[in-house]
Amino acid sequence: MSKSKLEYLWLDGYEPTANIRSKTRIEEGFSGKLEDCPMWSFDGSSTKQAEGGSSDCLLKPVAIYPDPARRDGYLVMTEVLNPDGTPHVSNSRATIDDEDDDFWFGFEQEYFIMDTSTGLPLGFPVGGYPGPQGLYYCSVGGRNTWGRDLVEEHADLCLDAGLQFEGINQEVAAGQWEFQLFAKGAKKAGDEIWVARYMLQRLTESYGYYIEYHPKPIKGDWNGSGMHANFSNTLLRTCGSKETYEKVCEAFRPVTKEHIAVYGEYNDERLTGKHETASITDFSYGVSDRGASIRIPIMTVEKGWKGWLEDRRPASNADPYKVAAVIVKTVKSAKV
Repeated sequence: MSKSKLEYLWLDGYEPTANIRSKTRIEEGFSGKLEDCPMWSFDGSSTKQAEGGSSDCLLKPVAIYPDPARRDGYLVMTEVLNPDGTPHVSNSRATIDDEDDDFWFGFEQEYFIMDTSTGLPLGFPVGGYPGPQGLYYCSVGGRNTWGRDLVEEHADLCLDAGLQFEGINQEVAAGQWEFQLFAKGAKKAGDEIWVARYMLQRLTESYGYYIEYHPKPIKGDWNGSGMHANFSNTLLRTCGSKETYEKVCEAFRPVTKEHIAVYGEYNDERLTGKHETASITDFSYGVSDRGASIRIPIMTVEKGWKGWLEDRRPASNADPYKVAAVIVKTVKSAKV
């Protein structure tokens, strides 16, 4: 009987920025189905999730994908539970109020590819800087583009794993890239971002690179990295009303601090009002406005106010589960 490698993935207890962890379980005669993934456990004292005297934490499988990088492999996204089966305090997925999957999310994950030998983004020379921003965005050719082999291989892995992978592009700064994922269901959207991040980070091991999710790793006149959150629910997809959209957007204004608190560490370095961002202390929204906190896409307007919104504030290192949870909560609170 064949044996399969199940790579269990979970988020650790580091705050405010969680890291993804993993370990492999060998299963004989595995069906490939989520319902046949057994519960497992790990040493929470090694991940800031338990004390040494009572260190076991449980792993509850919640999503499964084929692992295209391993023979007979699967990637199993899990939630961390306490020994009594309740959600661990670090379990941000369990805080999402979207059991009917009414909310759809499209995340735009930006990141820098870093050279382990220099500690600098690809394209940055030691002791200096490449040319100024302008020619790197969506560029082609060895003068302005670095890391394409890694990015293309990652895209293939995501597609082969069955993720709803939407696209890739080089970003505004040298060595900076972005991928996009879409999912119907807030929890699923978070699952897919974390699985895609895991595969990207694992892939760098064979390139001599690492991924930097810090929202402003290069100081000065360089764009930072975000994880723009495009979102909708039945209301936004069908209302056909400018007034309704404005009421939903206004629901975000009084809870600005609540959102910023979970939108990523060091985000104050990125949300300055420059480089296509709004100031972290302000709240604004506007049609096709990339300098606003929330952008109303022109396609939403052209379709008669039926579509989605884009929250441009989440940083590249934000937890997509936390981002989705607070957006769902705020949209549901709108008085419409």
